[in-house]
Amino acid sequence: MSDAMAADRAAEATPDEGSWRPTKTLPLGHLARISAYWLGLTAIDGAVGGAVQSRVEFEKLVPKLEQGAALREIGILALIIGIVIQPTVGSISDYTISRWGRRKPYILVGSLLDVVILVAIAQSHTVIALAAFVALLSFSTNIARGPFQGYVPDLVADHQVGLASAMVGLMQILGNVVGFGLVAIANIAGAVSLALIGVAAVELVTMLSVVVRVENGPPPKARSGRSWWSVAGEAWGVDILEHRSYVFLVASRLFVLAGGATLVNFVVFFLSESHSLSQADVGATQLLILAVIVIANCLAIVPAARLSDRVGRKPVIYVSCALGGIGLVVAGIAPSIPIALVGAGLFGLSAGMFLAVDWALMTDIIPRASAGRYMGISNVATGASTIVALIIGSFALDSFNRNYGVGAGARAAYLIGASGFLLGALLLRPVVEPARRGRDKPPA
Repeated sequence: MSDAMAADRAAEATPDEGSWRPTKTLPLGHLARISAYWLGLTAIDGAVGGAVQSRVEFEKLVPKLEQGAALREIGILALIIGIVIQPTVGSISDYTISRWGRRKPYILVGSLLDVVILVAIAQSHTVIALAAFVALLSFSTNIARGPFQGYVPDLVADHQVGLASAMVGLMQILGNVVGFGLVAIANIAGAVSLALIGVAAVELVTMLSVVVRVENGPPPKARSGRSWWSVAGEAWGVDILEHRSYVFLVASRLFVLAGGATLVNFVVFFLSESHSLSQADVGATQLLILAVIVIANCLAIVPAARLSDRVGRKPVIYVSCALGGIGLVVAGIAPSIPIALVGAGLFGLSAGMFLAVDWALMTDIIPRASAGRYMGISNVATGASTIVALIIGSFALDSFNRNYGVGAGARAAYLIGASGFLLGALLLRPVVEPARRGRDKPPA
């Protein structure tokens, strides 16, 4: 079939922007494969963040009181690239015509580039090299993330959104286990580069599970003669501001995730400087913290998703914000590791609830036909949250270490991070949650 004929068919089949929604009930195995790529993406986030912390702290790349500045240098350019690339490519994918569907080509290309760049990061031992390759990784991984954000709403019917959201959350939890776990083991072994090679392999496998085993999804939107520059610019159209609930939900997601990102992106400094642990002891304690968080995640994620189908998404997210804020405060002031583990457990409950429910609420709100555009922008908040946490927390790290002694900085970063959960809860208030649309039972 020629591209012109395919375009004509797409134009005929393209659903109305706001009315179309999938109705097919998907088997559990299919949902698992759709969600699997989240494991690979989240593992990258955890491993790269942990590896950068370890390199800065234990390889003495910069003086002790300039570590925060180094983190900012590494993070700022990556933040800008992610903000630009992800929504733009997501919007382009909404209109893409290929024999692999409108999402898969970008997932494949972005993932292959990720593997190459992760290997390069593993071989980098200067702040300049780390900053350069982390920026390139932000470019490549967001080529895949934007379209993939729209892929799940392409296929999941209303009555399966709660279940799919729980599975997405579960895969993100497993991704955190893989990413942070590999870094912890690498710290024990004194070979951080191995963690990055490991997550490169994980992403490659999870990408293939999606590209090879998952159907292509619905046809693309009709481009109607518009240039690709025009389509790319659509991602940034001001019409998106008319969706008031969507805008506030994206802002809420940014601050909640930034609060959580503070915990994991300063944990090496917290353990090494605030509790005077060696690199091997840091790795062992990271594994213990990870185990506590994962157990709490698993206890919370499925009940939270089911409860949100009954009482609504927002009440569950409010509880998640409260638990997350308390958890960071407890960790920040903890005089010992066992008390810090209590804070980690509260955070784990919070993260499990949030990951299960926030994605479902976003899926409830967005127009499905433009899922690539809307989910791409929403995931900017996900990607940007880590960098925002690094930027804000790094100022606290340097300032408090300088003024109150080394070790005070990581604690201050945790206490400041707790405010992200409060801001996230406040920004959630204007969000209007849609009616349930008969989600509790499948269509006839």
